[in-house]
Amino acid sequence: MTRTMNRLPKFHLLVVLLSALSGVLLSGCAVNPVTGQREIVLVSAQREISIGQEQYSPSQQMQGGAFRTDPQLGAYVNRVGQKLAAVSGVNLPYEFVVLNSSVPNAWALPGGKIAINRGLLVALRNEAELAAVLGHEVAHAAARHGAKRIERGLVTQGAVALIAIGTSGQEYAGEVVGAALAGAGLINKRYSRDAEREADFYGTQFLAKAGYDPYAAVTLQETFVRLSGTQQADWLQGLLASHPASTERVSNNRMLLKRLRSEGYVNGEFGEPAFAQAMQTLRANQSAYDAYDEALDLYADNEYDAALTQVNAALAKYNEEALFHSLRGSIRLRQSRYDDAVINFDRAIARDDGYYVHYLGRGLALSEQGQRARAKADLTRSVRLLPTATAYQTLGQIAEAEGDAKTAQQYYAQAGQSQSAEGVAARQSLMRLELGQRPAKYIAVRVGKNERGRYVLRVRNQGGLAVANVVIRVELTTAEGVKTSTSRMARIGAGETRSQVLQVDPDKVQRVRAYPLSASLAR
Repeated sequence: MTRTMNRLPKFHLLVVLLSALSGVLLSGCAVNPVTGQREIVLVSAQREISIGQEQYSPSQQMQGGAFRTDPQLGAYVNRVGQKLAAVSGVNLPYEFVVLNSSVPNAWALPGGKIAINRGLLVALRNEAELAAVLGHEVAHAAARHGAKRIERGLVTQGAVALIAIGTSGQEYAGEVVGAALAGAGLINKRYSRDAEREADFYGTQFLAKAGYDPYAAVTLQETFVRLSGTQQADWLQGLLASHPASTERVSNNRMLLKRLRSEGYVNGEFGEPAFAQAMQTLRANQSAYDAYDEALDLYADNEYDAALTQVNAALAKYNEEALFHSLRGSIRLRQSRYDDAVINFDRAIARDDGYYVHYLGRGLALSEQGQRARAKADLTRSVRLLPTATAYQTLGQIAEAEGDAKTAQQYYAQAGQSQSAEGVAARQSLMRLELGQRPAKYIAVRVGKNERGRYVLRVRNQGGLAVANVVIRVELTTAEGVKTSTSRMARIGAGETRSQVLQVDPDKVQRVRAYPLSASLAR
């Protein structure tokens, strides 16, 4: 996952918990279109494509967004990718995108949706090595490796309708909410060793069939092995986290190279001039991105003045990168300089109007200025691109300030899916609004007997705030009928359980039922 996203401001660091990938079809056995082996198929080909289409955009948003400052580079990568896709033998709606992240990484979603970060592009030496990376990802998609991971999850859970996918401990995992989180689980989780071997084996063959020299697959893996031994953080948290390098993979690629040479795959293209031309703008501005990465490090350490110096240096070298302006806006936001923050986010959006972070940041700044209508428009745009706890929580605060408690509750409920600080705050706000109307949602009541055989009420506060004046309705069923009474508790802290012995003769009671009648927040 990207270093860029891991170091963005709190409201940039996004995402939650579970995501339902509904509509999974039980399809029985089928022949794998790449390996030719028969295998059990729980996720249909059409569902694979749907999953990829659903998750492609949010997965990009979580990792820096599309690299828009150099559309020619994106078009070039897509052309190379489509050459690999054309020889894969599997008819999928392949797409290839360059992501605006310094972390060296590449990934594939089911259905042929593939991404490569600019941080990996600058580590490559020629078009053939680019083709080796993309061919490997094409093989993952064509051989259904992503779908198999979903299927393993289905079998493990013993269910076909719901897939719970986590996010491997990434920092943003606490902020993104809803179905967008599913893609994070699909692209972050390691492939099995067998899947990596297959992707190397078939991806290298795609490389050769597309006219490239398969030796590039060897040099690429040698580079990965060398970098894995240097303990470079970017590589370890990027490509090497989900695609571990090994000398075994290098050896396998060398053996495959020997076979391909014997089959006539010689004098293939390396494409050095074309690659150098395509990378010219990115390489020319690499020092600006290096300064930006330093600014992100400083920002993460709350060293805002030093971060501002570094991001200004990045802007002086390359003013057209939206991320640079956005980070400057984030710094100003933390410094409570809201007018300046809005100006910087305006500049970011003018350069890239498709990345949620820019709208989220401007929406937060506008909200602090009291410009509710404009803030709502920006925050709503941000959640359409990527739903986050921070955006929903702020939308809830705005709705509440406008007297629209019902809408505020809906927003707080969305934000409350998150385990982040913003999610906790949203759940507390929701509790504050709902407690009077829905006490049973937050106050759990159980009736049991103690060691002396007396009936005991056990009242637990399941909410995130302390409650007071808790009134419990008690219904006792005896031979004479049902009698009702109330029991009161002065205060119960968040997460606490209080007990109270009922003053009734247990021998005369046939049944006891209890539930919360009312409660208020403790002051």
